[in-house]
Amino acid sequence: MQSNDKSPVRRGRPPKVPRENADTKALLIRTGLETLTEFGFSATGLDTILKKAAVPKGSFYHYFKSKEAYGIALVDAYDTYFIAKLNYYLKDEATPPLERIVNFTQSAIKGMQKYEFKRGCLVGNLNQELNHLSDDFKIRLMQSYVTWQKHLELCLNQAKQQGTIANNVNSSLMSEYFWIGWEGAVMRAKLTKTSTPLTLYTEMFLRALLT
Repeated sequence: MQSNDKSPVRRGRPPKVPRENADTKALLIRTGLETLTEFGFSATGLDTILKKAAVPKGSFYHYFKSKEAYGIALVDAYDTYFIAKLNYYLKDEATPPLERIVNFTQSAIKGMQKYEFKRGCLVGNLNQELNHLSDDFKIRLMQSYVTWQKHLELCLNQAKQQGTIANNVNSSLMSEYFWIGWEGAVMRAKLTKTSTPLTLYTEMFLRALLT
């Protein structure tokens, strides 16, 4: 005789499904990026990030051997995102080279406005904490800057080839100059909660190129 009994239906929240390993690591990276683009690395306790991500500390150490290793992984992830953004704007062959730079800076302004100027550049933020970072961490930050500079340098070289800027412009030095000043403009924008520092810096940089 077949039983008509049925298992009782559970009410409330569905049973928890363990996250896949890749999902948990991605969640930790995403939460860290969201947190550290707004707050300092040294001042942010690991427990704060883990609570926000709802990940136990034991799981964290399964993926990262230390907070510093986690921080470097965050720089890697941010760098991947940022280089994709630079490629999108600075390698846009349909747009004149100097306009590409303006388009990039305008995109950055919109991004900061979206988060009410609370978030900035992760690499720039970490650059303010060098006294608390290891040599390996500092080297990793410098690698990011060098890569960003090369992307801008290629764009400036195209501007020279098209006759937009003079051939005697030192593309390498000007690209380094851009990022030194840009990071300062981002920090000032966070302080003033306006886009004025970013707009002003972009304008003065382009004037320097053209004169």
